[in-house]
Amino acid sequence: MSTLDNCPAGGPVGGPAPTDAEADPAAARAAMVARLEKEGSLRPGPVRDALLALPREVLMPQAYVRRSGPGDEPPRWDLLDWAAPQDRPELLGLLYGGASVLIQHDGEPLLSRARGTRSGASITSMSTVMGLTVELLEELDLRPGLRVLDVGTGAGVTAAVACQVCGDQGVVTLDRDRHLTDAAAARLADLGFRPQVACGPGEQGVPGREFDRIFVSYTVECVPTALVEQLAPGGKLLAHVTSASPSWPGLAVVERTADGHVTAELQAVEFAHRAGHGMTRIWLNEELRQRMATEPGTWTQRSKLTPPADSDRGFWLAADHLLGGLVRDFGAEHLAIAAPSCGSWMRAEPVGHQGWNVTVQGPRDIWKEIHDLADRWRPARSPDRYRLSFDTDGGQRAASECGRLSWQLPIARPLDEGTTS
Repeated sequence: MSTLDNCPAGGPVGGPAPTDAEADPAAARAAMVARLEKEGSLRPGPVRDALLALPREVLMPQAYVRRSGPGDEPPRWDLLDWAAPQDRPELLGLLYGGASVLIQHDGEPLLSRARGTRSGASITSMSTVMGLTVELLEELDLRPGLRVLDVGTGAGVTAAVACQVCGDQGVVTLDRDRHLTDAAAARLADLGFRPQVACGPGEQGVPGREFDRIFVSYTVECVPTALVEQLAPGGKLLAHVTSASPSWPGLAVVERTADGHVTAELQAVEFAHRAGHGMTRIWLNEELRQRMATEPGTWTQRSKLTPPADSDRGFWLAADHLLGGLVRDFGAEHLAIAAPSCGSWMRAEPVGHQGWNVTVQGPRDIWKEIHDLADRWRPARSPDRYRLSFDTDGGQRAASECGRLSWQLPIARPLDEGTTS
């Protein structure tokens, strides 16, 4: 249970080495689609057909592969180029392996780049893990003639699928980064698609327009109200929502009925997009991870209380918002959670069939907080999704169906100039 923020550079980097069947793009596409079908992410229909027809090497003729190890400073990447025959086998593995594809280093222009090594700084844009992208595209229920707003252009994969399924005349793709939109416009045109490609604040959408489908490809703290207002009757909007913690995300599914009424819910999910531009994130550094794993803590006790399971995602979604400031170490062998701002942490290791050795450190008793919340979550019928309501003052509230468990999402902060996806 983790978001893509928990992985290096926002997702598993690279992909499996290409097999003989993946030595050419058409075979690689077919293998990727077959794998997604086997995983259950993809089903027969227009999205599958679009992916089979979409040459990802046209949208991403260059991509980075990390050459330095975890923690190595400065980090080092090689930019692979489809135009270089020696790069093609490895690049095919990146493009069709299913993992994140790293496309931009340190905010650089994407067009006319020279292949080779970059060091320092960081990766600033990537194409999302295919399994996650496909699940959301299936959820959108794309059909011919629908008007689609793709917020967060990136490499243009979502826009390309929308153009293939719905027709490019009704598709708008929007990103804050001019380098990304310039490259996407050129490469979508190479595929024969000419959607409207706009550079501007993603949270503002396209004022004065209405869309049947709106897809936000980055995580937000609350659903942008301007995008809700641009949702046409019968339309659907998808956006990942989390607190500053990347550990337990939710997916906001917003729909407008034929008579104009807005309904929405927040669904607990395992993975989410990376945080949007300027969104604060809290992390576990390596020192804190080591302390959580090895130090004796303030106290250790045997407990017969069982914490909610990883599969109880609705609980952990509520914990993300109601407990606040917590980050889980998903790399730990057993349950390990910390509050980095105050240095508090806990670890719980199962002992026998019905016991746990619990170690706690710091001013917050995270173990107690978890069980106190569980005592509220279970009587609320252990929800895995919550009604999402929109107030007239711009506030948003998530609540269980029975109303016994609820929280307020933060009010959207004013946008800095140029801030968006």
